[in-house]
Amino acid sequence: MGTARISLRLVAISAVGALALAACGGGSDSGSSSSGKSGATKGGTLTFLTNAEQFNHLDPQRNYTGEDLAFSSAYLTRTLTAYKVSADGKTAGGLVGDLATDTGKPTNGGKTWAFTLRDGIKWQDGSDVTCADIKYGVSRTFAQSTITDGPTYAISLLDIPKAKDGTSVYKGPYETSGNDTAAFDKAVQCSSDGKTITFNLRQAAGDFNYTVTLTAFAPVPKAKDTGEKYDDNVVSNAPYKITEYTKGQQLVLERNTNWSASSDSYRGAYPDKIIVKFSIEPTTIDQRMMADAGDDQTAISRDPLDTSSLTTVFNDPRFADRRVNDYDAYVRYIAINTKKVPNVKQRQAILAATDRAALRTIAGGSFAGDLADGVIKPNLTLDYAKSGMWDGMYGAAIPDTGNVDLAKQLIAQSGAPMPAMTYQYIKTPVNDKMAASLQSSLARAGIKIKLTALPQGEYYSIVQDTTKEEAMAAAGWGPDWLNASTVIPELFTQAGGFNLSQVDDKAFTAASDAAKGETDRNKQADAWKSLNKQAMQQAWVLPTRFARTQRLAGSKVKAASGPDGHVYIWSPYGSWSYTDLYVE
Repeated sequence: MGTARISLRLVAISAVGALALAACGGGSDSGSSSSGKSGATKGGTLTFLTNAEQFNHLDPQRNYTGEDLAFSSAYLTRTLTAYKVSADGKTAGGLVGDLATDTGKPTNGGKTWAFTLRDGIKWQDGSDVTCADIKYGVSRTFAQSTITDGPTYAISLLDIPKAKDGTSVYKGPYETSGNDTAAFDKAVQCSSDGKTITFNLRQAAGDFNYTVTLTAFAPVPKAKDTGEKYDDNVVSNAPYKITEYTKGQQLVLERNTNWSASSDSYRGAYPDKIIVKFSIEPTTIDQRMMADAGDDQTAISRDPLDTSSLTTVFNDPRFADRRVNDYDAYVRYIAINTKKVPNVKQRQAILAATDRAALRTIAGGSFAGDLADGVIKPNLTLDYAKSGMWDGMYGAAIPDTGNVDLAKQLIAQSGAPMPAMTYQYIKTPVNDKMAASLQSSLARAGIKIKLTALPQGEYYSIVQDTTKEEAMAAAGWGPDWLNASTVIPELFTQAGGFNLSQVDDKAFTAASDAAKGETDRNKQADAWKSLNKQAMQQAWVLPTRFARTQRLAGSKVKAASGPDGHVYIWSPYGSWSYTDLYVE
């Protein structure tokens, strides 16, 4: 994400190359089977299987993993706005109000955003969800010593002064001394009637209504906040509540009887019970999903299929109605450090010489993803356009296997010999093979690189240290929300959280800042397309793959908005469409 933590945007690249529905529920709902959208049925138990020992975080201000955000937002924690539930990526990129009645109103040139709150929303104990609860939830992000691992957009975006050490003068709700609470109260305001929450931002943010899809801007009841321990017993304002959470074993959700569909037309709330089974071996999960026996017919894996299962699942027509192969949230790429390789022609030569097809084959072939042409992925439907980088941008077309002659010409045009270079990557057997392939393909053009394999646990702390980063580093990135505002500025500006290319281009940064503040979404999208193309012209990165994920569901697990009820990968988070899953 903005740091080396593994979350929605920053992908762990150790394994592969180095992320709307009306229904009855709550209230007097007896839980008996009934019909929903497109014949979706209510009732039954939906079970998720995973190798993970627990959720990374369910605490809304600490939750920062795509799959977990999608799960939590569907079942436990409502947000001010939410993505539309649709199998169509472009439609799913649209917003609807959730806690808010609409998608927000910007004023002051996009520096002030107001959201009118919906009536009738309750906590699981029956008390009202209030504007003060939302404000308190947002305040928790500032308690960085307690509320760890979550997104810090509240700190970076809200108009709150910085202390001399660069930290916020507001320290969160747990600090009792030396804490400028007035600064926070000025930045986040509730109207006198409690019906409107207003955010005052440090700079214009045309897509702030996308930012608040994150649970980091969701409410928490102050009286129930247990700080770091809140992670284990989150209070729900959505269709379900936690009745058991035994890490390493299972999480059980049952209906929240104080949730009402009359205040929530977004969530289907189809199953009576939801169970997540932890600590299951990946091959065991795949075997159970393929066998599709007994209760596993109403189960679904939260994890990608093991590579050993892919050929069987995708060559056997028996699995056609319950398998998926779609984009995840991430783009895989190799960052080129502009401080180590300042000559643009030499960076372009690296791109021209690389056999990208070989890298993809080693990573898993077509299952690993599609060959990339930039850092904006096609599932960012508004912001993606072909960059043209492989079609003559550098003087000639570059096939998937590379163009050695062009690479040599670019080196000659650079007017200098190639510098000594080292490629850093996470050490795994697959990554070792990919690194060797990269080294071999570059050598065809006379480009020599040394290889440095690093332990996974140390990798990002090393490559994000400008004194330790070498000329080339393997990386992966995905957006925090469906807007390239969380891609281009993060990767290619000094204020970005993951500028491994060490770009410091004032004109590019000015254009990026202008795009971030643009409130016309279509104009903003055009700006991101142009900036993505400029970044590729400068060869700040070598994009390798638009990564894909493959999954399998039980035969009786369906999605209300899926084609013919089929399950699908929901594009906002590269996750299951938890909100509309049901069991037959």
